[in-house]
Parts: sequence; structure tokens; C-alpha cells
Amino acid sequence: MYYFYSPQMFTPYQWGLERNVSYAYMPYNSFYYGDYINSLPYAYTPQNYEVQMKADERGSWTPFSWVEKYAYAFSGPYNKAEVALTFDDGPDLEFTPKILDKLKQHNVKATFFLLGENAEKFPNVVKRIANEGHVIGNHTYSHPNLAKVNDAEYRNQIIKTEEILNRLAGYAPKFIRPPYGEILEDQLKWATEQNFMIVQWSVDTVDWKGVSADTITNNVLGNSFPGSVILQHSTPGGHLQGSVEALDKMIPQLKTKGARFVTLPSMFQTSKERK
Repeated sequence: MYYFYSPQMFTPYQWGLERNVSYAYMPYNSFYYGDYINSLPYAYTPQNYEVQMKADERGSWTPFSWVEKYAYAFSGPYNKAEVALTFDDGPDLEFTPKILDKLKQHNVKATFFLLGENAEKFPNVVKRIANEGHVIGNHTYSHPNLAKVNDAEYRNQIIKTEEILNRLAGYAPKFIRPPYGEILEDQLKWATEQNFMIVQWSVDTVDWKGVSADTITNNVLGNSFPGSVILQHSTPGGHLQGSVEALDKMIPQLKTKGARFVTLPSMFQTSKERK
């Protein structure tokens, strides 16, 4: 039996009310899973907000047991009014610097999941991210679907990127985010044994589609709650001006609701470094 947690159930959640529970779930509005989730038969259990599915209906979903067995999460604790901004696929010379300018303006720290091949191309941007107090995570070297590579290639994607980021940022990142959110249980097991932590997301801004700042802001405000991990991008050559501009809207509004912006190490009370 598998269990999942859907943000749809927490839409009426009041930011002022904090609870002593901590769960994780698959992001329901991810571009990768969004159409799939809406077609599934749910059995809603009100007392613990669980969504239950039969094993044969699971498809590519992640069993909740993986969150319990491995260093694996989709969201942080619900008992703290915290959210984490995360940016995938960078660095680049166009959007990453603009994002960094906006974050500095709003006095917010974020987590950047960088590709090794892009870090090699833009080393000074990597150094700026680190020097300005943001956290750097590992997003593999070339953005493959990890569920479709062999063990040797999987480990090479992680370790090669770690070596590059360690050289540029001054530490070996603890946090990994698999491209497309795809990862196998054996890969999770290895990463956990190597003292990595794998963090997915709970709110997908879908900014990669080039949507407007208002669309992104409404998406975030409508689906965020304490513990949310928000996914944005800084992809080279992407259509991400709306994502940059949305920061001026969603950061102040979430702060007004009582949200505190934190990095992933702060949210999960762990080190940014793999030791």
C-alpha cells in the first residue's frame, strides 16, 4: 500500500496555524505529473490527510515509504511557517544574475541546483551564488533522466558534478535534485548511504513554459503552505523573465502571510555540505 500527500487538501490552510506534524508528498501540479494525478482514483482519509492508491495504479509515483527509509523529501515540516525557493538548471549569464539581484533586494536566501556542465561554463556565477550566502545543490552534470541510466552513469553524473561544485563553491553539496524528479530506489539507497539528501519539490511554478509573473505568483500563493519547496528555473536560454519578475510579487505576499524564506539546510536542520 502506498500513501501520498496532496497540496490540494491544504489549500484552505491558514499560515497563522502551525501544527506538530511533518509529512511529504509528490507534487500534484508538477508539469511531469500534473495531468496524471487528476485522473487517479483517490480515497481520502480525513483524519490524516492521506491519499491512498493501489500498487497497480501507482505508475511512476514515489512510495511514501521511500521518504521514511531514505534521505528523501518533497517538503519540509508543517510545524514551521517556512518556505524554500529553489532554482534548477543554472547557472547562466542572463537569468541567474537577475534572480540573485532580486533575492538580495528582498533579503532572501535560496537554494540553487546547478548542472555541472553549466557550472563549468559560468564559474563566476557559481562563485557569486556561494559568496552571497545561497546554498548550492547538485542537479547532475548533463540533466539526464536518472531512471534511464545505469548505475555507473548515475554515480558519475553525481560525483563529477560534486567535484566541479566543490572546486568553485568551496564545498561538496549535500543536496541532490534529480532531473524531471525521476529517481530509482537503488539510486536513493546509494545516495543516502553516501550522506546525500535528495529533495524534490511541492510547488511547481511551471515557469519553464514562459508563463507570466502573475500566473507564477497566483500558482505559488494558491498552492504554498508551511514546508513548501518551490521550484523555479534559471535555465540558459530559457523563457524565464516572468519567473524573475514574479519574485517581486510572491516574496512580499508570502511574507505578509507570515512565511519565512529559508534554504534547504535550514529547513531540514542539516549541513549544506556532504561530510
